[in-house]
Amino acid sequence: MKVGEILRRFKAKDGREVVLRAPKWGDLDGLMQLINSLVEEGAEIEYDAKKTRDEEVDWLSRSIAQLEKGNALYLVAEVDGRVVASSGVTRRSAPCESHVGDLGIVVKAGYRDVGIGTEVIRTLIEEARAMGLKILVLTVFATNERAIHVYEKAGFRQTGRIPNGIFRNGKYVDRVIMVKEMF
Repeated sequence: MKVGEILRRFKAKDGREVVLRAPKWGDLDGLMQLINSLVEEGAEIEYDAKKTRDEEVDWLSRSIAQLEKGNALYLVAEVDGRVVASSGVTRRSAPCESHVGDLGIVVKAGYRDVGIGTEVIRTLIEEARAMGLKILVLTVFATNERAIHVYEKAGFRQTGRIPNGIFRNGKYVDRVIMVKEMF
């Protein structure tokens, strides 16, 4: 996959046109705005502090390098020229785990429950298969029932739980481990 390459276009359930593509350098501000909007919202993600421009530059440069080497797949969903979702699958680096990919996705408020996340996950699964991956792994806050439902619809199953594996906002929450086998 090439930087900025469009994989597909589709209409969300609310009629908005969505473009799924690989990220590009021009997405830097949109990606930073996306992650920081999720932090402001208090979304159930691993970050609880806003990202600086330097941190986002570092992340995007690493992501593009991995994408170009074929070790990872990253997608953004764009609506009306704005980044509204970011996602990726990263191949594990240990030789005995090179068939396993770690999946992550975030979707901006106002763009959830219209099929964007489902379509992104479906596309990630197809592309992960094309990369030769056999297993996808993700983790999710146990309290994020919406996300768990979407992952289960996509064929992921809960395989474990790390009790109190997440500490945010003064509270412990279980981390649920979900897996999709693609043999």
